[in-house]
Amino acid sequence: MKVVVIGCTHAGTSAVKTILNENPEAEVAVFERNDNISFLSCGIALYVGGVVKDPAGLFYSNPEELASMGAKVKMEHNVKEIDTDAKKVIVEDMKTGDVFEESYDKLVNTTGSWPIIPPIPGIDYKKILLCKNYNQANELIAQATDAKKITIVGGGYIGIELVEAFAESGKEVTLIDGLDRILNKYLDKEFTDVLENDLQERGVKLALNQAVNGFNANEAGEVTSVLTAQGEYEADLVIMCVGFRPNNDLLKDKVDMLPNGAIIVDDYMRTSNPDIYAAGDSCAVNYNPNGGHAYIPLATNAVRMGTLVGKNIVEPKVKYRGTQSTSGLYLFGYNIGSTGVTTSGAPHFDLEVRSVLVKDNYRPEFMPTTEEVLMQLVYEVGTTRIVGGQIMSKYDVTQSANTLSLAIQNKMTIEDLAYVDFFFQPHFDRPWNYLNILAQAAVEQERKLAEK
Repeated sequence: MKVVVIGCTHAGTSAVKTILNENPEAEVAVFERNDNISFLSCGIALYVGGVVKDPAGLFYSNPEELASMGAKVKMEHNVKEIDTDAKKVIVEDMKTGDVFEESYDKLVNTTGSWPIIPPIPGIDYKKILLCKNYNQANELIAQATDAKKITIVGGGYIGIELVEAFAESGKEVTLIDGLDRILNKYLDKEFTDVLENDLQERGVKLALNQAVNGFNANEAGEVTSVLTAQGEYEADLVIMCVGFRPNNDLLKDKVDMLPNGAIIVDDYMRTSNPDIYAAGDSCAVNYNPNGGHAYIPLATNAVRMGTLVGKNIVEPKVKYRGTQSTSGLYLFGYNIGSTGVTTSGAPHFDLEVRSVLVKDNYRPEFMPTTEEVLMQLVYEVGTTRIVGGQIMSKYDVTQSANTLSLAIQNKMTIEDLAYVDFFFQPHFDRPWNYLNILAQAAVEQERKLAEK
């Protein structure tokens, strides 16, 4: 069996390792456009902020490791075309310009995603950067050294983490987002209000509900300010973090995709072409809260999906359990976990939901110290099936997001969670765990509604 793998970050690396571990006789050819593999972009802000001193730790594999397992690894090679009828790819060696063909029995598309670059006048000015891969991270650090005023465009996870890194290092930071809240895909307003107030108290300038419509530059072509309809914001450096799009031009009109170009896969990571598998940021995930598809580019999804490609490349063996889009964030002392849908995002997934918001201490008040936990449970109207949850505290409660994720995957109801068995020990929690208390609040809410 000959397998061609296109792209080798998280999903590709996991796929190659699993294929060769379970099928050592397989012939695997890997084509990657970059000069490195397996870079954890979620660590960029830690690298930028100096928390991670050695960037080598942000890589968990390398071409040599894959080659030692038997893969033919071709770095800085660009696949220009996929001929799905002849089952071959056309590849260019980016260093020499040589072009050649490679045949396959099975094709693995793990081409990932790329930052969205909006068509804004002046977007090509110097010192307007993207933040995705290792080379961009190094460029960002080099450019930020002398910058005093840094503007981040985009209030998602990467943007917010960069805001923290630069604010902690003494830069004047402005955050611009076209929506009216930060982290709007992951958290509801009750949570983002707390975080936004904290950012402003730390001197971060928030320009929310403002779309960027231009840039100004000096005579050297270096950006000097960012323009929105509401104002002008001075900047020595601008970092664009407005989102990602799947890299799937090679398979356009050749396999089924969502309208945004994300490839749709079945439970065994097969595309609509049975000889083509896909995983990672190039794909839609099978989304458990609504049983449909969603585009959620996360490294956790990519690694898991890539592994399943390897498990199923010969025959369907291990079923994809889907995802809840579970994620965590540390921001200025707040530990934040999120899974499933938010109340504001539920209509996008055709879900009718209710939610409860609870504040409680994570452990008894008779202990010398405790911390408040802000938590929310989102559940489907009628079935009371749990479809989302958010949790935030100065104490690290983020593993509870994983518990809620499992509840969603297993289709648990609010009553299931209300009375599930959790341990009690005063150092760690209350006689009723805070997740029990949260779910019991939802049960009580439904009881009162039923009485009306």
